[in-house]
Amino acid sequence: MIFLELFWTFFKIGAFTFGGGYAMLPLIQEQVIVHNWLSEEAIVNFIAVSESTPGPFAINIATYVGSQVGIASYNQNLWFSVLGSFSATLGVVLPSFIIILLVAKFYQQFQNSHTVKGLMTGLKPAAIGLIASAVVSMATTVFAPVGFGFDIFKNLQFYISAAIFILCAFLAFLKRKKIPPVVVICISAVLGIATGYIFNL
Repeated sequence: MIFLELFWTFFKIGAFTFGGGYAMLPLIQEQVIVHNWLSEEAIVNFIAVSESTPGPFAINIATYVGSQVGIASYNQNLWFSVLGSFSATLGVVLPSFIIILLVAKFYQQFQNSHTVKGLMTGLKPAAIGLIASAVVSMATTVFAPVGFGFDIFKNLQFYISAAIFILCAFLAFLKRKKIPPVVVICISAVLGIATGYIFNL
């Protein structure tokens, strides 16, 4: 049953990923593509949307994937879309809930343990590696959807995407000017939509 599959898939992702939503992204991409639930381009598009909407990233993307899978599996029925969203969201949230309960119960007993300290120290570079993997994967999809090569420099869309990225990154780091993040998000959204519209003409 697709809802149990959604729940179990996202439960495994939530249980074995440390470092937050971005660390989960490589596993989410892999599982969603392996199950043929969404295309890689659709995932990247939703990442852009989820980053400009309230709520934790992992929950947003789990809810979206569950919604799309549920509605696609049962003839565009809205109730199955809601059930798919619930299954995926519950799956990704439940492991963290269980782990936090266990940590809260046993932390005082093990907080001075060298093994626990070593484990936590080892998780930090692993989380950084997962986040870096997500960055590389998204950058590849956005800037080089057909793969890297000399032909990429002949593609005008590559230069426009890079220019939008550099401009928005520059605006985001202008701390002295105190440009609100919402403004940067809106600018990037408008430029991205305009670019996509122009190239699809």
